[in-house]
Amino acid sequence: MRKISILIAAAFLVLLFVRLIHPAQTSPISQRRTEWIAASLREIEQIKVGMTRADLLKVFTTEGGLSTGLQRKFVYRDCPYIKVDVEFEPVGRPARDRNGRVTLEEDRRDIITKISQPYLEWSIMD
Repeated sequence: MRKISILIAAAFLVLLFVRLIHPAQTSPISQRRTEWIAASLREIEQIKVGMTRADLLKVFTTEGGLSTGLQRKFVYRDCPYIKVDVEFEPVGRPARDRNGRVTLEEDRRDIITKISQPYLEWSIMD
C-alpha cells in the first residue's frame, strides 16, 4: 500500500513538473479574444463615479428598455452584450418635475453617482 501511495505521489509530481515546463497552449484566435476582452475591461474601468454623462458616452451608448433621465442601462460601443447600469445626479435642473416625477431629461453634464460592474446580457429591442 505504501509503494502505491509513493508511486501516485511521484506520478503527480511528474505531471505537475511537465505542466510547469509545457503549459497548455492556446490558439491564436483564443489569445486575440482574451486580449480584446482585457483591453475592453481596461477601457470600461476608466469610467468612474464623479465623471459626466459625456465621458460615459465616449465608451458606451444607450440601451433600450425602461429608464429615466437619472437611471439608464448602457451598452459598450464595441459589443452590445456588455452592459452597465448607471445612475446620475442632474446638473442645471431639478431631479423631479412639479408633480414629483423623476425627470426624463438627460444632460451631458450630469454626474455619474453609481455605475455597476460590467455584465453580459442579450440586447433589448423596444
